[in-house]
Amino acid sequence: MSIPQSGGGPIEHMSQLAEYLESGCKPKDDWRIGTEHEKFGYCKDTLKPIPYDGERSVLAVLEGLRDGHGWTPMEEGGKLIGLTKDGANVSLEPGGQLELSGAPLETIHQTCDEVNEHLRDVKDIADKVGVGFIGLGAAPIWQHEDMPVMPKGRYKLMTDYMDQVGTMGKSMMYRTCTVQVNLDFQSEADMVQKLRVALALQPVATALFANSPFFEGKPNGHKSWRSRIWRDLDPARTGMLPFVFDEGFGFQQYVDYALDVPMYFVYRDGKYINALGQSFRDFLNGKLPALPGETPTLSDWADHLTTVFPEARIKKYMEMRGADGGPWRRICALPAFWVGLMYDQNSLDAAWDLVKHWDAETREAWRVEASVRGLQAIVGGRRMIDLAAEVLDISRKGLIARARPGLGGMVQDERHFLHALEDSIEMGKTPADELLDRYNGDWNGDLTRIYGEYSY
Repeated sequence: MSIPQSGGGPIEHMSQLAEYLESGCKPKDDWRIGTEHEKFGYCKDTLKPIPYDGERSVLAVLEGLRDGHGWTPMEEGGKLIGLTKDGANVSLEPGGQLELSGAPLETIHQTCDEVNEHLRDVKDIADKVGVGFIGLGAAPIWQHEDMPVMPKGRYKLMTDYMDQVGTMGKSMMYRTCTVQVNLDFQSEADMVQKLRVALALQPVATALFANSPFFEGKPNGHKSWRSRIWRDLDPARTGMLPFVFDEGFGFQQYVDYALDVPMYFVYRDGKYINALGQSFRDFLNGKLPALPGETPTLSDWADHLTTVFPEARIKKYMEMRGADGGPWRRICALPAFWVGLMYDQNSLDAAWDLVKHWDAETREAWRVEASVRGLQAIVGGRRMIDLAAEVLDISRKGLIARARPGLGGMVQDERHFLHALEDSIEMGKTPADELLDRYNGDWNGDLTRIYGEYSY
């Protein structure tokens, strides 16, 4: 989850809210790729989640990155809760999941190098202190009571609120992991087309990256339990945003939506002030109960936008949010998949042609079926595996057209990052299917085997 935003002055006119989003528009030459991924840490001897502090802990890993790899510390209340370096940051999710939010980079070759360096560094430190890290969409065995709580004020507020608005909010916070990519847009029209394609095809990413078939020690009946969790979190701030497909949608309509999402907090002087369930509209009018008489800054607006959780969302860039966390090899496939669709106009147009006739019910049906059945999903007589193959072909052509070489020119473009997804299509199996095969096969139902065989 996001760190506190900064640098925004007072909001004096409502138009500044949409202008804030619009200020993210960039010419195509300045488009970048930012990849984020989360992973679960565990003690190798007990297979329990690692606590915040102690010899085998999240803190030990953060300190190792700080002291041995040149990261700058970020603290809250005197506690080390994150790191920054070269435009990237490492942060803590509520249950101790470790997240890398990568720097905005020009090519997938660069973002994959960044991912690889980070995972090597983390593994080196983790091995020395007796912990491991694993990429899955949901914790396979742990109960909620097993999870540590990270010392971040934002998470305490959210935890107390989650049961008031849904049934699975705490499960999302403490026992899920994702990988996502952040991409740029050139104009309002470009943002609209990209966001529509992103929302409509997010279920394809959910299916291809499905990697959470277990929860609380047994199969859960879904290929992506993480996706299932998001459907029962908080309907006010999640979902497929049907209004995005309405005629006339633009930055202002997204602002109107975000203003109707209840607040979580206001960040002041290093502390999170409880504003749970309160209205940003009231805040604009100086009538926020948490801060009576005070009006917000653009930093407050930026913070509020980080508490909106649809399948794809916009801030000053666009976030693709539908994929489970996964194996090392597949992390780079996620940015490749979306860059191929979004950063070549011919591919973006082809993707839009594929989905522009779908109605809201069809888009939601794909979302649900992708969560349950992955590549075996069927909606309206169409098979997900066929849809995914078509989308993957569009993405591949987009990467070829981008023609961004790597390895000193030895690799002519970025399409090879899609190989893991092409393998899934060829075999008809996602990581979730492979895990279920192992569970029902040579593991003989022993789910503890997942740690030794699928950790980084």
